[in-house]
Amino acid sequence: MALSLSYNNPSLTGSIQVPGDKSISHRAIMFGSIATGITTVEGFLMGDDCLSTISCFRKLGVEIEVTHDLVTIKSQGDDLWKEPSQVLDTGNSGTTTRLMLGLLAGTSFHSIMAGDQSIAKRPMKRIISPLREMGADIKGRQDGHYTPLAIQGTQLKAIDYTLPVASAQVKSAVLLAALKADGKTIIHEPIVSRDHTEIMLEHFGATITRQDHVIKLEGGQKLTAAHVQVTGDISSAAFIIGAVLITQDSKVVLKNVGINPTRTGILDVVEQMGARIEVNENDTQGERSADITVYSSALRGIEIGGEMIPRLIDELPLIALIATQAEGTTVIKDAEELRVKETDRIAAVVKELSKMGAAIEATEDGMIIHGPTELIGAKMTSYGDHRLGMMAGIAALIATGEVVIDDAECISISYPSFFEHLNILTK
Repeated sequence: MALSLSYNNPSLTGSIQVPGDKSISHRAIMFGSIATGITTVEGFLMGDDCLSTISCFRKLGVEIEVTHDLVTIKSQGDDLWKEPSQVLDTGNSGTTTRLMLGLLAGTSFHSIMAGDQSIAKRPMKRIISPLREMGADIKGRQDGHYTPLAIQGTQLKAIDYTLPVASAQVKSAVLLAALKADGKTIIHEPIVSRDHTEIMLEHFGATITRQDHVIKLEGGQKLTAAHVQVTGDISSAAFIIGAVLITQDSKVVLKNVGINPTRTGILDVVEQMGARIEVNENDTQGERSADITVYSSALRGIEIGGEMIPRLIDELPLIALIATQAEGTTVIKDAEELRVKETDRIAAVVKELSKMGAAIEATEDGMIIHGPTELIGAKMTSYGDHRLGMMAGIAALIATGEVVIDDAECISISYPSFFEHLNILTK
């Protein structure tokens, strides 16, 4: 479905609560299903990806009730999961697919996972390799590098593993498998990536040690049900932040946004570009959150790379858009990971922003953007990628003429109320 958008240089004003964090919502369902007892999840993201995770665990025999944004999980622990009689359909969710490999590898039964056409193209080798070192029996297309994947649960053994690249999904899959493994699993990270899994392991009662990029987890630990308060997703909030920065006379307050330090690269980068932002931290336990106030700002180009990239990998399409309105040149490098997301985001971002008149070029590991440039309306392609769809939606705010976004419904994967919120803020 194509969506036509036409704005007349709007200002954005008001206050909103962005949807719950996608990464935390996924993990809350997983950990609640592993744990014994009744887990409640408040602020859960009712997006397509997270609903795929719920569907998969229901097929494993876990009782999950959904009421508005509250989810109740009743589980007797992962030892009593049932062999699924149907394929576990992970939809468009790479997180569901990759993390569940770690969980299913240590079960006592056989299961099959598959997703949509996008998932079928996304590489699984980086997950499969360490799991096979642990003894996992996983088969699939091209030696298990692509879905569908068949997992024959088996007894796993601990490993001492060095991540070749910083990846929260690989790290999380190994940690989830480590819960069922014999011995102590040790993981070495080149750069600290998202640590939602480590935080949630502690929240559900596991003992885990983290020091100097080294994580240690003893196998055989049992988890106990808990209450999870999901913070607002900073990757979703980022698009509203970007919209405010590049529109005239705008001021917006974003309530209860997660500010986990492994995820706040977007705030650091836009502040380096000259953004005016106020962060007022809330008094919370576990995952940190804050109310963030954003103002229209005059921005300048900067260089982004190195250890910053894992902290804002999902926000780089937005940053490319913001950079088209900044004074000077912005260079994004060390972002090869963008080429194996829902689509090749480097190629897609360059192609789509170029349609609107942006001065942007692709490099092997990133992009170079020259600004500021005036954007013009165009027919934009989302490629079924929610981040690209939202990028196009924000670009429409400042473009001259009409912007048409095909497959705009893909945005519901992470931000179902995206256009509703834009309408509220532009009134």
